[in-house]
Amino acid sequence: MPAPDAAASRRPFVVAVDGPSGSGKSSVSREVARRLGVGYLDTGAMYRAVCWSILDAGIELTDAAAVADRARTVDLVVGTDPDTPTVTVAGTDVTAAIRETRISAAVSAVATNLDVRAELRRRQREIIEAERDGRGGVVAEGRDITTVVAPDADVRILLTADERARLARRAREVHGSDDETALAATRDQVLRRDADDSTVSSFHEAADGVLHLDSSDLTFEETVGAVLDVVLETVEGTPGKAASSGSVVADLVAAARVDGEPDTLTVDLEGTLTGAGGRSGTAS
Repeated sequence: MPAPDAAASRRPFVVAVDGPSGSGKSSVSREVARRLGVGYLDTGAMYRAVCWSILDAGIELTDAAAVADRARTVDLVVGTDPDTPTVTVAGTDVTAAIRETRISAAVSAVATNLDVRAELRRRQREIIEAERDGRGGVVAEGRDITTVVAPDADVRILLTADERARLARRAREVHGSDDETALAATRDQVLRRDADDSTVSSFHEAADGVLHLDSSDLTFEETVGAVLDVVLETVEGTPGKAASSGSVVADLVAAARVDGEPDTLTVDLEGTLTGAGGRSGTAS
């Protein structure tokens, strides 16, 4: 966690993180928010909660109008404490239930409903604004967050990883192992979800002004450190100190600015950081 005086001295800010399934955006975003002492919003949990509510009510997922109506009327509360993010539906704690396989298998039917997306985006913007103004900052992650929900966020990052890395991470999360059996069991969940979601959202290529971080060969700590460096450099105007000694992330971000806006920052599969103008260095 940051020192209290450092957190208090920062201007309010919003960090938006998008990326495909298994890229690590949820765990990384949550840890970044925890260390910065700001709010954390998991927008994907909102779609899962609506899906849980629909299944609980016996509504057919193929009934697009009924699904959208449920999204508009559901009593949904998403906790933003990064230490204990909770989700409740009509007073019922569904934090664990929305991670069950049955929800993972069905949530795309909810997430690809355009009326549902419109409603949840509205709610997400309200939460982001409240966290920014009330807590001084928020790290929000999920589909559309960098381009549609929070296009004016102070820091926008597309966090990606190659297919093998994403499958291994999700397999360890769900099955506790990344052996071939676990990878096979995870493949459909990850790849089909991305294929379904890509029909209504773009999360494989960084839009203009969005920083691209490929974490395929980075450890969790290295990825968190890289994001923290970007945030601190942007928000405080000084190179971040979150990553280990010798990090060049902040220098590259500064070099990648065009008319005051961040361009593209890429960490490739060897951990080499590349910014605008071809400048590069190694993530330590």
